[in-house]
Amino acid sequence: MVSEGQKIQVEKLPQKSGDKFDFDKVLLLVENDKIEIGKPYLEGKKIPAELLEEKRLPKITIFKYHSKTRYRRKKGHRQQVSMVKILKI
Repeated sequence: MVSEGQKIQVEKLPQKSGDKFDFDKVLLLVENDKIEIGKPYLEGKKIPAELLEEKRLPKITIFKYHSKTRYRRKKGHRQQVSMVKILKI
């Protein structure tokens, strides 16, 4: 759940830093005591947002090991993410 002005981290988006765009696939919307649930998405609802920056998370290490067979595999991965600011709900 997000609110207006909140900054969230999502998987990398195709937009550039500073671009404004809309999230058009809204699943749930809560206004005061009114709750709207989409089936699967809400029709005609959009959430405007701004892409603040793109960054990479710290490296995680994947290590596979089988005992007694000399099998060892080490691999690293850094996930790319986008920081997004919700402008209005």
